[in-house]
Amino acid sequence: MTQNDEDAEIIAEFLVESHENLDQLDRDLVGLEQQPGSRELLSSIFRTIHTIKGTSGFLAFGRLEQLAHVGETLLSRLRDGEEQMTPAIAESLLLMVDTTRALLEVIERTGTDADPSVEVAPVVEVIERLLTGDPGTTAAPVEPPPAPATGGADDLAEVDAPVSVSPDGIAPAPPVADAQTATEAQPSVVDASVRVDVDLLDTLVDLVGELVLTRNQLLQRTALAEDVELARASQRLDLVASELQESVMKTRMQPIGQVWSKMPRVVRDLAHQLGREVELVMEGHDTELDRSLLEALKGPLTHLVRNSMDHGIETPAVRLAAGKPAKGTLVLRAFHESGQVVVEISDDGSGIDPERIASVAIQRGVVTREQLARMDGREILGLVFRPGFSTATEVSNISGRGVGMDVVRTNIERIGGSVDLQSEAGRGTTVRVRIPLTLAIIPALVVGEGGERYAIPQANLVELVRIEGEDLERDVEHLAGAPVLRLRGRLLPLVQLAEALGGASPDNEALTVVVLQSDDVRFGLCVSEVHDTQEIVVKPIGRQLKSLGMYAGATIMGDGRVALILDVAGMAVAAGIGSTVEEQAEARGSDGDRTSLLVLEVADGRRAALPLGAVARLEEFTPDRLERAGTAEVVQYRDGILPLVRLAPAIGLPDTSHLQEQLSVVVHEGSEGRAVGIVIDRVLDVVDTSVVRSDVGRRAGVLGSAIVQERVTDLVDLAAVVVRAGGAA
Repeated sequence: MTQNDEDAEIIAEFLVESHENLDQLDRDLVGLEQQPGSRELLSSIFRTIHTIKGTSGFLAFGRLEQLAHVGETLLSRLRDGEEQMTPAIAESLLLMVDTTRALLEVIERTGTDADPSVEVAPVVEVIERLLTGDPGTTAAPVEPPPAPATGGADDLAEVDAPVSVSPDGIAPAPPVADAQTATEAQPSVVDASVRVDVDLLDTLVDLVGELVLTRNQLLQRTALAEDVELARASQRLDLVASELQESVMKTRMQPIGQVWSKMPRVVRDLAHQLGREVELVMEGHDTELDRSLLEALKGPLTHLVRNSMDHGIETPAVRLAAGKPAKGTLVLRAFHESGQVVVEISDDGSGIDPERIASVAIQRGVVTREQLARMDGREILGLVFRPGFSTATEVSNISGRGVGMDVVRTNIERIGGSVDLQSEAGRGTTVRVRIPLTLAIIPALVVGEGGERYAIPQANLVELVRIEGEDLERDVEHLAGAPVLRLRGRLLPLVQLAEALGGASPDNEALTVVVLQSDDVRFGLCVSEVHDTQEIVVKPIGRQLKSLGMYAGATIMGDGRVALILDVAGMAVAAGIGSTVEEQAEARGSDGDRTSLLVLEVADGRRAALPLGAVARLEEFTPDRLERAGTAEVVQYRDGILPLVRLAPAIGLPDTSHLQEQLSVVVHEGSEGRAVGIVIDRVLDVVDTSVVRSDVGRRAGVLGSAIVQERVTDLVDLAAVVVRAGGAA
């Protein structure tokens, strides 16, 4: 495909979308005039104009962008309560819509918005006078060319149809003398598409799903029969049903690459406009999802890319000063997971500073200081999704009006998806969008619990483990009250499916563990029964269950009963199992590295370990040498004062060191020469071993746990413990 063809395709899609938006805009503006206080109508109008303005800027339609920008400014005043809806404002906004429609028709005929037959300056002048508080005289209404009749209905899906274009990629303008004949001979871009009712496609897909279920039942029955002709007929039915299923699914399933085809142009234009150097990497072009979901993704993905370019990736000078390459990297990645499509937008830019987010949120009144004090880091980052939130200091054509991330979340949640934001200041940001696959057939493992069946997507399945007898007592331990399985030298957190469903954990003599993987999180799901693997038809779950993160959808089994599909990622979050990508990478990087550890006993036999390199000396003190400096325990040590911190309470365990006749102290010297004494129960051993760290048992003062000398051992976060004593790590 040539560049001209790509540009023509982008312009055609822009025209179709904009005409539909303008039809809705007419209705919304009339409704707003009747209900001036409607925030919902005002937000809808504002976002529509914002989208038209942004896309016209990408496509270099300067006059259209100018018109939309001034209209957006007026709408922003209305949204912020600085202006009230009046007849003059309503007339000016309707005039802007008519002029925008006329410009779109000019663009369709000529490929540019420079045709002087449509006057933009008078309309801009009228709106600018309203903005300055001087209505003046109302400009003469612009008489747009007669718009071709377009059919429109809610919940309709477009199916692309061939469009005749001229050699330069633009549809030729019909002769003026015989407009009706010309229109019949050469339909406009808006009319050159066939619309099929979504309900009809849904009915076809549902019927195919029923056919697949019936086929599965027949194949099971046929396997038990000895009728050769029945077996042949079943095989033919299996073949026909599979081909029919594939064909019907193709009418709704399309690759996400169709949306991504616009992104190189978007990134290129923004990079030139903002003075950035950006390399765009796109992975997973062939990831397919429902067309209606694909359409709903276009706007949110564009907003996310714009935010990464404007707020994330720095200018070359700033990147070089920070020790980064001058050219930034923007990665778009899509893949299937747990019966869902996951789309990631990652950049290696400046990241998001939670302190700045908190400061701006308080300044803009998004949250109060009391609310902020109760938020953790993840919740603070989530403030960027609040309506009206923006960290931009100036309003531009790209950002600063407080619209964007709230639109992303609203549109994604409308289709049953979710948005997650991860960021590290100075290193970059990743936005992860999860979208349910309402129409898909996936292989799954069927398990049983409490008389019900549940499906687990096979993409998340690692292995099945059966533990019984002596192995059950030896390999299953409890760490901080949570069960863990020691599997080939690694600690695997265990989740009881019965408990996750709200029931009691069964007391079985054997344990069946389904080992699951979601992103970089691995855990074991304990189930009562394992049935078999089969292809299932994924169906959306009802509204009543959408708030439960452990379900990704539902399916109908061969006997007609409904089985819920488990969301592996959601179950991990609900069970409190998880870690960041950086932590997992660090843990993987440490595999096989031998580390010298000082193994300690704390709190009645509990074990902990410190890096041997951080230990300067081992000392013992009698209790009568303890003194206090303020609230801190200290001892006089080597012509100085040694602050003490008791290890057990510092890592969340009961303190038993006061029962010892002698205080065992590990002396640690920080980078600035200041020493801290860590009070323990006793030293057990010094070992040189390979440590595979697990996040099980991770808490304040503890990095995680590992198997050391065949025992589960807490790995002490020395820096956090030293801070409690006021020392320097």
